[in-house]
Amino acid sequence: MTGSRERRRVERRKRKRRSTERTATPESERATVEGTPTATPEESFPERMARRSEERNAAARAKLVPLDRGERPTAVTVAAVISVLLAVAITVQAVLAAAGVDAAGADTNAAPLFLFAVILWVMTYGLWRARYWAVLGFQTLLLLMLLASALGLVLVSTVLEALGTTALILGSGVLFYFLIRAMARIQMPRPPGAE
Repeated sequence: MTGSRERRRVERRKRKRRSTERTATPESERATVEGTPTATPEESFPERMARRSEERNAAARAKLVPLDRGERPTAVTVAAVISVLLAVAITVQAVLAAAGVDAAGADTNAAPLFLFAVILWVMTYGLWRARYWAVLGFQTLLLLMLLASALGLVLVSTVLEALGTTALILGSGVLFYFLIRAMARIQMPRPPGAE
């Protein structure tokens, strides 16, 4: 039984080799995509996948348009507004904690809240100026929010909590997705004389 299985495997390899030899084209007739040759019979599966991935990346980069001077993508503006709201909320909470006001009966330390508020204000400034590091930081915050919301969805007890948590997950996910393209545009080199 193992002999017949091995024979079939060998026959299949021979057929594959013959079919690739018949369909192989001369080097001069092989089409190129932005200087990258198309598949060759000697090309392994990982090499072929890497080449296809690079071709898709090159096509996506060709579609991107660099930001004009003073331009800010819409997703970055939305992120800046959300960052301002978070920064104001954390700053108010830090001031109340420093004043000794108990929130929900819990004694809160004001120092970490002030530190987080300062980080949020710096990130808000960077988002407003469309800086790459600020968008990356906000995406990190969104990712943490997505993870916490997804884990929190397990613990919800009412339908309203489930709807609110799901809306938070969807909103954070959509904003995260649109910030990826905005980051690519921010990272693109500016045209000569733009600055």
